[in-house]
Amino acid sequence: MVDPISLGAITAILGAVTASMANEAGKRAWESVGGLVRRIAGREVPAPAGSAEREAVARLLVDGARRDPAHARALAAWARSAPRLGSTGVGAVPRQLPSSVRFFTDRQDPMKLLNREAGRKADGRPRLALVHGPEGIGTSALAVHWGSVHARLFPDGQLYVDLRGGAAAGTLDQGTMLRRFLQQLGFADDEVPPAVEDRVDLYRTTVADRRLLVVLDHAQSAAQVQPVLTSAPGVFTIVVARRPLSGLDAVPVAVGPLTEKDARNLLGQLTGQEAIAAAQAALPEMLARCAGSPFALRAAAVRLTEPPRQVQEPAMRDDDPVHTAAEDGYRDLPLDAARLYRLLALRPWPAIGPAVAGATTKINEAEAEALLAELAARRLLETTATGRYRYRPSVRRHAETAAAREDGIAGCSAAVARGVAWSLEFAVRADRAVLPQRWHLGPLYARLESSPYTDQGEALAALVGELGQLLEAVRAAEEFGDHDSVCQLCEALWSVQLKAGRHDELLPALRAGTRAADALEADARAVDSASERALAASRMAGRMHTQLALALVEVGHYEEAESELLAAADAEQRAGHIRGRATAVESLGLLRLRQWRFREAYDRFDEADGLVAAIPEGGEGAADVPRARALLERHRGRALRGLGRWDEAQERLERALCFFRDSAEPYNAARTLTDLAETHLDSGAPAPARPLIDEATTLLQEEQAAFPLIHLRALGERCAGDME
Repeated sequence: MVDPISLGAITAILGAVTASMANEAGKRAWESVGGLVRRIAGREVPAPAGSAEREAVARLLVDGARRDPAHARALAAWARSAPRLGSTGVGAVPRQLPSSVRFFTDRQDPMKLLNREAGRKADGRPRLALVHGPEGIGTSALAVHWGSVHARLFPDGQLYVDLRGGAAAGTLDQGTMLRRFLQQLGFADDEVPPAVEDRVDLYRTTVADRRLLVVLDHAQSAAQVQPVLTSAPGVFTIVVARRPLSGLDAVPVAVGPLTEKDARNLLGQLTGQEAIAAAQAALPEMLARCAGSPFALRAAAVRLTEPPRQVQEPAMRDDDPVHTAAEDGYRDLPLDAARLYRLLALRPWPAIGPAVAGATTKINEAEAEALLAELAARRLLETTATGRYRYRPSVRRHAETAAAREDGIAGCSAAVARGVAWSLEFAVRADRAVLPQRWHLGPLYARLESSPYTDQGEALAALVGELGQLLEAVRAAEEFGDHDSVCQLCEALWSVQLKAGRHDELLPALRAGTRAADALEADARAVDSASERALAASRMAGRMHTQLALALVEVGHYEEAESELLAAADAEQRAGHIRGRATAVESLGLLRLRQWRFREAYDRFDEADGLVAAIPEGGEGAADVPRARALLERHRGRALRGLGRWDEAQERLERALCFFRDSAEPYNAARTLTDLAETHLDSGAPAPARPLIDEATTLLQEEQAAFPLIHLRALGERCAGDME
C-alpha cells in the first residue's frame, strides 16, 4: 500500500494540483497547501515553479510531517482533499479523423511504408512516420485514408489536429495543440492544465496504455510536434508536412505526383468516362497543367463536367499546379464570386462564415452564403468541420495577388477594415450579453442595439466559436494601426477570458491590446494631458494592462504579470480613476496569494480597501463600493488563513458572508462559506465546518457550478475523516 505522505505521493499530488489550476478546486488546493507549507517551515516559502521546485516543497512537507504528528495529520488531510487529474479522460474514445476521400488512387508504396511502421514490434522507440510532399499532392488524404482503413488497429481512438492554425504565421502553437488533444481525450476545459509542461505530462500519461493513432497535419517544424511524440507502445503518430522536417527522427514517407495513368483514372472516377471521352482533345493540356496533383485534378474535374466558358486569353501555366488550378478556376468565376474570392483572402481568416464574408464584400448574408458554397464547389475554398470555409495557402496567395492587382491598395484596405468592424460589433454584442453588468469602456457598448442571444451561455458559445476570427481581427487592426479597434476587441474578449479560459490563445491579442492602449495614451497626452481624451486613454491602458496581467497569472508568468499590474495601477492613477486603481492593486494581492506571499497579499488588499473607501458618495463607482469592500474582506480572510491567523480570518470572512447573503449573491456566498469551512478545518475544528460545507453545496448546486462542487465534496470527506 502506498504511503499517502511519502515523498513520491506528495510530489505527485502537488503536480496534479498544479495541473488543476485552471479550475476552482485546483486553485483552492494550491492556496491551502501554501499556508500549510508556511506553517510547517515556520517561514514564507515561495510557490514552486517547475517539477524540481515542486519536489523540494514536497520534501519540506514530508520532513515536517515526520517530525510533528500534527503536521502529519494536516498534510494527510490536505492530500485526501486535493484534486486528482486523469479521471475524466479515462473512458473517452476519440474518433477525430476527418472523413476520407471517396476516390483514392495509387499510393500503394506509401501505404506499405505506413503499414510496416505501424506493425513494427514495440522496442522502446516511438512509432512515427513523416508523410511529406508539396501542397495539394495528397499527403493529408493519404494519412487520413490509411487511418480510416486501419481503424480496427486503434480501438482506443484516433486523434487529429490541423497545425496550420489561423494566424498569419500559419502555425498552431504547442499549448493550443495540446489543449485540443486533451479535449479530444475527454478532458473538460477546466481540467486542461494552464502550463504547457503540465499539458505534456498529462497527455503522455493519458495515452501511455492506449492503442491510438495520432495524426499531426500540416506540421511546420519538428519543434512544433515534439511535445506529443511518445514512446508509448500502442501509439502510432503520423506527421504530415510539405517537406522533410529537420530534427524529426521518423520513417520518411514521400508522396509524389500521380502518374499520367493514375491521373486519368482519378479524373474518370470523379467525372465519369463519358466526360473523359468528350474532352479527349483538351485532356493532354489539362493533365499537363495538373502535373499529377490530386488537388488540381479535382478542381479540373469540376470544370470538365460544366459547359465550356469562353476565356479571353489562355492562362499561363505555373510551376505550382495548385496555383495553376486556382487561376483556372478563378478565370471561370462570375464577377461577384471572383470579388468575394479576392477580398476574403486578404487575411488568413481561419473559419469564414457568411456574416463576415457579407460584411467584407458589402453583400447580404444569403448572397455571401451562396457564393461561398460556389467557391467551395470549385475547390477554391475548403469546408471546415464546423461548416465554415478557409483557403489553402497556395490558393490564398493566388487570391491575395489578384486582389492587389484588381482592387488596389484602397479597395483591399477598405475590405479588411469592414471585416474588422464586423468582428468588433459581433464581439461587443456577445460580450455584453455574457456580462451585462460589467463596467465597459468601449463606445460601441453604448451605441449597439440589444444582442440576439437568449441567454449568457448562448452568447459565450458564440464568442468561443468565433475566437479564431476575433484574434485575427486583432492582428489585422494592429497591422493597420487601428488602435481603437484593437483595444475594444480585447475588451470584448474578457468574457472568454473569465468564463472559458483560453489564456494561452488570448495572450498575443492581449499584448497587442496593451501596445495599442499605450500608443493611444501617448498620442492623447502629447496633445493635452488633461483632456478628456487623454484621461479616457489612460483608463483604457489600465484596463488592457490588467486584463493581460490576469491572463499571465493563469499561465504562471508571475513576474510579467506583476509588471503589468503595476503599469495598470499607474495608468489608472494618471486617469484619476480610483476604482480602476483599486482593481489593479487588488489583482496584485490575488497574484501574491498565488505566489504564497500571504503577508504582502494582505497588505495589497488593505491598500485596495483604502482606495475604495475614499470614493466619495455620488462619485464614479460609488454604487459598487459596498460589494467591492465585501470582496476585499473575503480576500483578506484568505490571506490571514494562509498566515495561520484563524480567528482574524474567520472574522473577516463572516463579515463578507453577511454582505453576500444580504445582497442575494449565492455564488460569492458559497465561495465565502467554503473559505470559512477550510479555515475551521485548517485550525483543527472540523465540527463547525460541516454545516458550512452543506450550505455552500446547496447554493452551488442551484448555480450548477461543477468544479467548486467537486472541491466541496473533497472537503466533506476531509471533514468526516478529521472527525473520526
